[in-house]
Amino acid sequence: MLKMVTAAALLFATVAFGQQQTVTQPMTESMSRLETELTARYGEAQRPRITRGLRQVADFWRPGDGDAAAFESFVRTNFAGDQKTLDALFDRMMFGFESLDGHMLEINRDWRWQSDLDLGTVYPFDEIMAAWSPSAHVTDDLFENKLAFVVLLNFPLTTLEDRLTAGDNWTRREWAEAKLALRFSKRVPSEVNLALAKAVGEGDQYVATYNIWMHHLVDDRGARLFPPKMRLLEHWNLRDEIKSSYSLPRKEALPKQRMIVRVMERIVDQSIPTEVIDNPALDWNPYTNQVTPAKVTDAPGHTPSHPRTWDATGAPRYAVIQNTYKAAKLMDPYSPTAPTHIDRRFDEDRQIPEDRVKAMLEKVLASPLVPRVAKLIEKRLGRKLEPFDIWYNGFRARSTHTPADLDRIVRERYPDAAAYKRDMPNLLQKLGFSKERAEYLARNIEVDPARGSGHAMPAARRGDNPRLRTRVGADGMDYKGYNIAVHEMGHNVEQVFSLKDIDHYTLASVPNTAFTEALAFVFQAKDLELLGLSSPSEEATALQTLNDFWQTYEIAGVGLVDTEMWHWMYDHPDATPAEVRDAVVKISKDIWNRYYARVFNKRDVTLLGVYAHMVSNMLYLPDYPIGHLIAHQIEEQMHKAGNIGPEFERMSKIGSVTPDLWMKTATGAPVGAEAMLAATERALSRIEK
Repeated sequence: MLKMVTAAALLFATVAFGQQQTVTQPMTESMSRLETELTARYGEAQRPRITRGLRQVADFWRPGDGDAAAFESFVRTNFAGDQKTLDALFDRMMFGFESLDGHMLEINRDWRWQSDLDLGTVYPFDEIMAAWSPSAHVTDDLFENKLAFVVLLNFPLTTLEDRLTAGDNWTRREWAEAKLALRFSKRVPSEVNLALAKAVGEGDQYVATYNIWMHHLVDDRGARLFPPKMRLLEHWNLRDEIKSSYSLPRKEALPKQRMIVRVMERIVDQSIPTEVIDNPALDWNPYTNQVTPAKVTDAPGHTPSHPRTWDATGAPRYAVIQNTYKAAKLMDPYSPTAPTHIDRRFDEDRQIPEDRVKAMLEKVLASPLVPRVAKLIEKRLGRKLEPFDIWYNGFRARSTHTPADLDRIVRERYPDAAAYKRDMPNLLQKLGFSKERAEYLARNIEVDPARGSGHAMPAARRGDNPRLRTRVGADGMDYKGYNIAVHEMGHNVEQVFSLKDIDHYTLASVPNTAFTEALAFVFQAKDLELLGLSSPSEEATALQTLNDFWQTYEIAGVGLVDTEMWHWMYDHPDATPAEVRDAVVKISKDIWNRYYARVFNKRDVTLLGVYAHMVSNMLYLPDYPIGHLIAHQIEEQMHKAGNIGPEFERMSKIGSVTPDLWMKTATGAPVGAEAMLAATERALSRIEK
């Protein structure tokens, strides 16, 4: 980093003050003079801080920020050369940014309220509100008023390599300072942030309204396989319907699962007629692709809410994906250390290099344990595997309960979102939290009815609360909504501890999204136990491990598809949406053929490309398999400790340090696939007996 900053400092003299050497020389002299002057004033021990601060400020200074004299005046005024002043600056930044981040998030949440929650009609002006980002200008403003330069002058700007090699020996204060400076590692124009927020908002809305009315799917005989009023969101609810069907008799399950697969395939290759999306006024045969006026009515007065603005391309799904890619690419010129969105997602967001992530996922995908688990699934199913069995969940105890039973139990318990909120202290105590901590957590988490499948929205200041959002129907929460709610509750509990109980604000949260997913998986795996429908045993624990492994195997391939799609878009920046579609279809087939065809005895399957995250979440999917691996390491530690609650709290408070440091602090070992693979081997040895 120092070499890069030194070069940037020289560039600063040329770019900021003109191309003439006569201008460059005075600036070089100015920086040298300031270093000598400040060192004399504050002591030789401060020279490294002074040198570093000058270079960091110079790296981002632009002509509009002032000339050489303004630069000198700024540095003299704002360098915190003694510990008392530095401490005061640090404390002010912790307080100020918590307030700023928190209130900006609340404004954004309020402006998205109608779009995100199931509160009735979404009008065009609601979509405009949801696409606006109140914080788009903040970083720009803080560079303009020079507060960003104050931070860069006084705190270290580190690289991922710095944090990986030296971070294990840093104090919590040093980590907090490093995270503070990272806020200003880029100087992105506000119009770029606004464009990105708009693209993501439009993508979110596209996804949130991509519903399939299942009673209006018909087969070649005109039969309707799904009950009236069933409205499933792509891809989450469609996938979960496949999962829930494993508890049905084979004769009933297979036609449903095969029909859903055909729907998914048409979503991926975009042969789905756009008019059937969220439209109960039409019947659709996904096998022949024939669309006819509905012969039955189960949603009188429903108005299709899926936007039509993307239809003209012939590949609307990929037009939305490409729109987010183009918006993300606008940031590339302002991110010299991570010049693509791919780099930013792996090096900055995940803090795990892409090659290492890929190696972890491939270690699972190519594991000799895969065919052994597949053989066990075939034995349990009593038939050969089909591609949709990538979502097999018969290892879970829920397979002994019919979907109707689960829906009935959940609806009786949670007729609305408020009922789930009231029951949270009870649920959290069952997870091992003390009565006092369970009540504390429940007080600090709000529950809302989601328009989409559900999500956990964090808070960003201690005076605000995170939101648990899941889909709640008119007749109550069904099992799918409950399962999602338990998962999101895991996110929310982490969000409470890692914000409200953290020592320094800039260390709030966790190292990356995979960690909060991992903690949420810990809760989600207990969903049936929380309903009182299963009790753990050695065999159940072994089966749960096999379930975790199979889920990781499935989503690891999806993560690779997402990653390769982004590489393809960067390699083909001028592609049409139809070309992006064709590329994703090919990528999905290639990865399937490489890692799945040997198990399922079928090639060229496209199901790995169906995930809705690919549309608007911008290279999010690799977090899920990493999250499964992390979750397994976490669960192993909690099992050793004998209690989820206290360990969950301890881990959540570690904060947003590097992944390996977090994991070593939490469990004693770095992030990796080894723990899951070893546990799967043990589980197979037990179940295969």
